[in-house]
Amino acid sequence: MPIPLLALAISAFAIGTTEFVIMGLLPEVAKDLSVSLPSAGLLVSGYALGVAVGAPLLAVVTSKMPRKLALQLLMGVFIVGNVLCAIASDYSVLMIARVVTSFAHGSFFGIGAVVAASLVPQEKRASAIALMFTGLTLANVLGVPFGTFIGQQFGWRVAFWIVAAFGVLSFLGVTALVPNRHDTGPAGLGHEVRVLKEPQVWLALAMTVLGFGGVFVVFTYITPILEQVSGFTPHGVTLILVLFGVGLTVGNMIGGKLADRSLMPSLMGILIALAVVMAMFAHTSHSRIAAAATVFVWGIAAFATVPPLQMRVVEKAKAAPNLASTLNIGAFNVGNAGGAWLGGLAIGHGYGLDALPYVAAIVALVALAVTSIAARMDAPAPVVAREVRERA
Repeated sequence: MPIPLLALAISAFAIGTTEFVIMGLLPEVAKDLSVSLPSAGLLVSGYALGVAVGAPLLAVVTSKMPRKLALQLLMGVFIVGNVLCAIASDYSVLMIARVVTSFAHGSFFGIGAVVAASLVPQEKRASAIALMFTGLTLANVLGVPFGTFIGQQFGWRVAFWIVAAFGVLSFLGVTALVPNRHDTGPAGLGHEVRVLKEPQVWLALAMTVLGFGGVFVVFTYITPILEQVSGFTPHGVTLILVLFGVGLTVGNMIGGKLADRSLMPSLMGILIALAVVMAMFAHTSHSRIAAAATVFVWGIAAFATVPPLQMRVVEKAKAAPNLASTLNIGAFNVGNAGGAWLGGLAIGHGYGLDALPYVAAIVALVALAVTSIAARMDAPAPVVAREVRERA
């Protein structure tokens, strides 16, 4: 894999760390800024909303820029946002800073995926995207625990200063390593928007919302599930989440390799595996050893979906992929929010925590159905007609 992918992976590591590290520092932030814990929790929601809404806006702003310049600009926004987080004088300023930082998130991953795919031969594009996203998975395994420890020991602001420093390193890496390719830059806003008329692009976005949304039906409530159903201590939950993060990293690379071999069949197979693992977790969650093993396998299946889902939208919007790829990053976040809402809805209707994996499995099966429809639309017309005649 080309060395420029390292710069993209480091950037993904920095972005992933700043997104999730706030979750481990909410008590410190709430106490320091004199707000309630639920109010501090809205900093997570604000970031997610910023990704979904701000990413397309920045994709529009950068639509005529060479992709390398766009990545540099977005990493500059990321650095400024994290510095503002570190120096925030009150809760409102911190919320604004988090939203500013989130604007860079979706656009960077969207454009970065296009750049990653352009750096390698066609048969390795999904693996290249997976390598970039490895930075995001390692952020969960290494960056977030380290940032949480630093923030708890030396103050939450120090954690954001460190993330800002990683942003500077990422900016320098993109500047030094990512090649200038003006001839492969964006085709302009009008051309980008016209691509959104393609039904397959919207199906790809729907596949992302559903394919990853089921993961967050359970992940949102993973701590109470592991404590109340499986019987883990809080310290044990932390270790299981690290194990889950290792599974994400492994699954990310496996998903990239499988998608390079055969994208749609691989994606359908992964979604089937995800549904099966989720259904199993409804039972294995009652045993600590079985729960730990299932969470690891679940992590593999969950993030194995990411490279093929991102590759799918890049492939279907290849004439002008920047905006579509960025929207797909927003689709992941819509799936996250929708999954969390669906899990809460199930609990609110009286279902137990151990029933949530069944809900997640159903969502994965719906994603499989949408993926199957998209795959059939890919089939050449004569093939489809022949199948109809044979069935008749």
